[in-house]
Amino acid sequence: MINITLSKSVFLKINKLNSIIVLGLVAIISILVAQLLWTKEAFTIEQKKLSQKAHIALLEVAKKLYEGTSHELPVQSPVQKISNDYYIVNVDNEFEPDILEFYLRTEFKKMNITTDFEYAMYNCQSDEMIYGDYISLSKKKSECKQTIFFPKHKNLVYYFAVRFPNETTYLFSSMRFWFVLSIMLILILLIYVYSIFTLLQQKKYSELQRDFINNMTHEFKTPLSSILIASKYLSEQNPIKEDKKLHTYTEIIINQSNKLNHHIEKILNIAKSDYTPLELKKEPVLIVPVIEEAIENIQLKYPDAVIKIESSSKEYLLETDVFHFANLVYNLLDNAVKYCNKKPEIKIRILEENGILKLEFIDNGIGISSKKLSFIFDKFYRVQNEKSNEVNGFGLGLYYVKEICSLQSWKIKAENNTENGVTITLSIPYKK
Repeated sequence: MINITLSKSVFLKINKLNSIIVLGLVAIISILVAQLLWTKEAFTIEQKKLSQKAHIALLEVAKKLYEGTSHELPVQSPVQKISNDYYIVNVDNEFEPDILEFYLRTEFKKMNITTDFEYAMYNCQSDEMIYGDYISLSKKKSECKQTIFFPKHKNLVYYFAVRFPNETTYLFSSMRFWFVLSIMLILILLIYVYSIFTLLQQKKYSELQRDFINNMTHEFKTPLSSILIASKYLSEQNPIKEDKKLHTYTEIIINQSNKLNHHIEKILNIAKSDYTPLELKKEPVLIVPVIEEAIENIQLKYPDAVIKIESSSKEYLLETDVFHFANLVYNLLDNAVKYCNKKPEIKIRILEENGILKLEFIDNGIGISSKKLSFIFDKFYRVQNEKSNEVNGFGLGLYYVKEICSLQSWKIKAENNTENGVTITLSIPYKK
C-alpha cells in the first residue's frame, strides 16, 4: 500500500514537472513567434516610410527641374514606383545631369535618406538610358558596384530613374533593436531547452542512484539481520562465555554489525527524504540540556573525549525538533572526535549577538584543506586525509546536519582554526 501511494506521488510529481516544462516551452515559443511577426510588421512599416520619403524627395526634385521653365508640373504625380528599390520621374522637360544630381543629393539629405543611390536619364536622341552616377555616403566610387541595366519606359520622353541598390541592408540597419531582441529571445529559448534537457538528465541519474541505494541497502539488511540474530545467540552460549577470546570476537561481530545497520538506516532515511522532505515537529526546547545529553552519549562511545560547554546561560530556548536537534549535535561531536589524531578536546561555545544565537563547535582535530572546506556538507562527500581509511562512514553525517539547518532557515559554516582543528558555527535567529 505504501509503495502504491509513493508511486502515485512520484507519478504526480513527474506529470507536474512535464506540464511546467511544456507550458514554459509554449510560452517562450509564442513570445518568439509574436516577436518575429512584430519584426516583420516593423520591416514593412520601415519600407513604407522609406518609400514615402523617397516619393516626397523625388517630387521636390521634379518641381525644382520645372522652375524657371515655361512648362507646368502635371496634375498627376510624375513619380512612379516600379519596384521596392526602383523609381522613375517624368519631367517632360530638358535638364542637365549635374543639376539633377545636385537636387537629388539635396532633397535626399533633407528627407534623411542616408542609403546609397544611383540614377540614369533617358536620351530621346539615342533612345536609351544613359547612366548617371553612383552616389555613396560611406564608400569610395571604386568600391561601388554599379547597376548595368536601367530599363526604358514607353510614352515618356524626358525622365530619369533612381535606384536604391542597398535598400534591404539599409532597412535592416534601421531595425537593429528589433533584430537584437529577436536574437536574444532565440538564445533564451535555446538556453531554456538546454536547461530542461540537462534537468531531465540529472533527474534520470538521480532516480537511478536512488533506486540503486534503495535496492542495495534492502539487500544488505536481510543478511545483516541474520548475522545479528546468529551472533547474539552465539554470544549467549556457555563455551563462548567461558572463552575470553571467542567472547571478544563475538562482541566485535555484534558491534560492527550494529554499526553497519546504523549506516544502512541512515542511507535509507536520506534516500527517503529525496521523495518526501523531513518533517520537523517544532516545540520550545531548552537547548543546553539537550547538548549535555548528546555529550554524555558521545562520552560513552569515546570515554577519552573532553567536551566542555561555554555559555553565559542555561535558559536558551529554541523552537525546534528535539529529536533532530539532538542528532545534529551528536553528529557534529562524533565527527569532531573521529577526525582527531590526539586526545579529543571539543569546546561548545553558545553566545548571543544582535538577535542571532551562535553555537560554535570548536575541535582540535586534523583540520580540513581550505579548498575542500566548502564541500564537506555535500551528500556522500568524504575528505581524503590521514584519518579517511580509519573512519567508517558514507559522508552523510554533515549532509544531514546541513539539511536540518536548511529546513529551519539556520545558517551553518565551517572554518579552520588558527592553530589546528575546525570550527563549525550554527547561526540561529533568536528572540528571547
